Amino acid sequence: MLETTQNENLFAPGTPAAPGRDAHAAGLPLAERMRPAELSSFFGQRHLVGKQGALRPLLDSGKLHSMIFWGDPGIGKTTLARLLAGHVDADFLQLSAVTSGVKDVRQVIDRATTMRRQERRTVLFIDEIHRFNKAQQDALLHAVEEGVVTLIGATTENPSFEVIAPLLSRCRVYRFNPLNKDELSSLIGHVYQADPETSEAGILLDKKARTALIALASGDARECLNLLERSLERARHLKKKRVDLKLLETVAAQALSRYDKSGDRHYDTISAFIKSVRNSDPDAAVYYLARMIEAGEDPLFIARRLIILASEDVGNANPNALLLAQAGFDAVHKIGMPEGRIVLSQVTTYLAASEKSNAAYVAINEAQEEVRKGNLPPIPLQIRNAPTKLMKAQGYGEGYVYAHNEANATSAMPCLPEELAGRKFYRPKNFGAEAKIKHRLEELDRIREQIRAGSKPDASNGEESR
Repeated sequence: MLETTQNENLFAPGTPAAPGRDAHAAGLPLAERMRPAELSSFFGQRHLVGKQGALRPLLDSGKLHSMIFWGDPGIGKTTLARLLAGHVDADFLQLSAVTSGVKDVRQVIDRATTMRRQERRTVLFIDEIHRFNKAQQDALLHAVEEGVVTLIGATTENPSFEVIAPLLSRCRVYRFNPLNKDELSSLIGHVYQADPETSEAGILLDKKARTALIALASGDARECLNLLERSLERARHLKKKRVDLKLLETVAAQALSRYDKSGDRHYDTISAFIKSVRNSDPDAAVYYLARMIEAGEDPLFIARRLIILASEDVGNANPNALLLAQAGFDAVHKIGMPEGRIVLSQVTTYLAASEKSNAAYVAINEAQEEVRKGNLPPIPLQIRNAPTKLMKAQGYGEGYVYAHNEANATSAMPCLPEELAGRKFYRPKNFGAEAKIKHRLEELDRIREQIRAGSKPDASNGEESR
């Protein structure tokens, strides 16, 4: 679906309405009524639009380049895109990646090509660009490269993973931050000053309710305005002249379970979740999973934590755990919520019930600690690459033994520096598949000792001999 504006400033209360658009009479939602008409009324993202912001040179010069806005919902990506288009006097065309296809992209490009002949610039804004598939993104490449359109894409996902490299290389990525408490507080104050419907109602917001509202919003301006609007409507219905904490709690309902999403409650819950999985307690783990889901936690955040758990706490005791966790992330990403909760539950209970080992986690920690201490002896010459004659003359690669040519696919050739000889970073445990790995490594140590002693090593049996 294509939305278009031509030289349109978004109407904001306190400024003249756009022709034919009376926000107060139309009864638009508060979040829509409060969209700023100019950059000076834009809340947040000072690192981008402030006096020293990354976008300030573009704003001062009246020029735009293609860009990707990356950040959470409700923090101004769409609004800023519209403001930028208006600032450079360009046509603004908008596509939603959820409902648009290649045909829609081509229609936009055709329209932009026509406008270019009339010396009109076109800004194409694509919401949720991470949902565009490769073919849809490919269709944009030439138009972006040739300047037919200036692309502004918005995404809540890391564009490095979700946007194809050729398109990403033609854009600059700008990270959006959640609004801080002061910015949200200023936004609430602005509502009372600039929105006639709010100011005329004469319903105040008390201090405790204001503090709770800001915390509930968790940096999301849209959520803040929506919850404020519902609270004011509730107060009006009850013929109250004040929104207090009790009324806000009633309106927020389930939202209160994520009261401090970025604070202690958030971290306590994810900590309890991780430790329950680690302790092989699927019942506790799925309970804390349910609390996070009901609190509105980002399901991909949970899925990412499960991937980390699969390596850190299950490891090689069950190598399939990492595969399932990665598949779970992909599935949640593709299907979204609420169905994604079923996938999260499956992965959570599987990891909780699985045999566990943190040996791989301990190994990398100890190895990194050794490096950080400055213990960096020279790499043994026999395992260095020797691409030039000079390197060969200096002994690079001399004494290298190709393991596959040996009877047991190993040799006594040392790979660690001499100063670290015999050091064991990876110490597998006797759980699950890692017990087999432990037996294999012990067998290899025995074979190497036999080789060093000058005796012919015994042939291994089973998998070890292959």
